[in-house]
Formats: sequence, structure tokens, C-alpha cells
Amino acid sequence: MTGHPTTAPPRARRSRIGPEREAELYAAVMDLLREVGYDALTMEAVATRTRCSKATLYRQWAGKPELVATALRHQKPVTLDRIDTGSLRGDFNCLVDQLDDHRMAEDTALLRGLAHAVHTHPDLLDALRRLLVDPELTGLGALLARAVERGEVHPDTPALAFVSHLMLGALITHPLIEGTPADAAFLRRYIDSALLPALGV
Repeated sequence: MTGHPTTAPPRARRSRIGPEREAELYAAVMDLLREVGYDALTMEAVATRTRCSKATLYRQWAGKPELVATALRHQKPVTLDRIDTGSLRGDFNCLVDQLDDHRMAEDTALLRGLAHAVHTHPDLLDALRRLLVDPELTGLGALLARAVERGEVHPDTPALAFVSHLMLGALITHPLIEGTPADAAFLRRYIDSALLPALGV
């Protein structure tokens, strides 16, 4: 007796959202994050704000953590893997040149809120690391590796392992110490006076 050949069930179609529409969705997610915070943000609220169905959102993103992490990645003013000026000081200056003081203040406040949220939402931590943090660490690692190859930084310099901690720490702690958000002028002084000397530059 010959059985009928089995056929695999058809795969669900993943409808495409155009770049402009995608940018609108990410902007709405960022607005909602600043207005209500991560805990109160819902996929339904995003759908309502953007006049988009929840089904469409879930076809594109697995859930709120992935949508938030992707929105944060999309809204970044600059990515490290696109910077290569030929010198480490030039690379860091190029990074600061592309930062906006107002936007930096907003983003720092947002990061403080998300840093609290990850303690109770491990799925958010996973999404942030996978979609936002790890790519940036890869870009920073490549930037520092080029500095080592050029002979600007000795490969055994202890501070190489802590550059990301130093940069993020400066942004997060500045409001606590100074009472105001970090700005580009502060970052330039910090890079010249603390970060580059720690790397032996």
C-alpha cells in the first residue's frame, strides 16, 4: 500500500514594511518609551499610535523587547563600525561630532530607565544585548583593534578591556555628579583627559 506523500505546511508570509513606515514605527516606540516608560509601553499602544494592526507588529517583531531594542538601534545617531579616520583620537572626535546635546540628554535618561527595567525583564536584557549592545561592542572592538595595529595603543594596555565601561559610565554618572546631562564638550574633555591617557595615547 502506497501512502500519500506528506507535504510541509505552508510557511506564514512575513509581510514587508517599507523603510519609511518602519521609521515611523520606531519613532513612535521611542516617543512612547519617553512618555510612559518600558513597563507601561504595550504593543497595543504602538499599534494605536501608528494606526497599525498588532498582527502586523507581531509578524515583524517577536514581541515588545525585540521591537524596543530594534527601535533603539535604528534611532542611534551614529554606529561605531562606520568610523575610521585613521587615528584613535580622530575616531573618538568623529563620534562626538555626530552627537547632539539635546538628543544625548534624552537618550541618557532613557538608558537609565531601561537599566532599571532589565532587572525585572530578562527578555528585554537579552534583546538589548543581541540587537544593540553586542553590535556596538563589535564596532568598538574593531576601532580599538585598528589603533593597536597602527601602533597607537600597546596590545597589553589594561584599559583596553574597559573602554566601553568608561564611556558608558561617564554618560550615566555625569548627571549624578554634576546635576546636568553630559554634553559633547564634556565628552571631549573626558576623552582627552581620561580615556586616551588610560590607553597610553
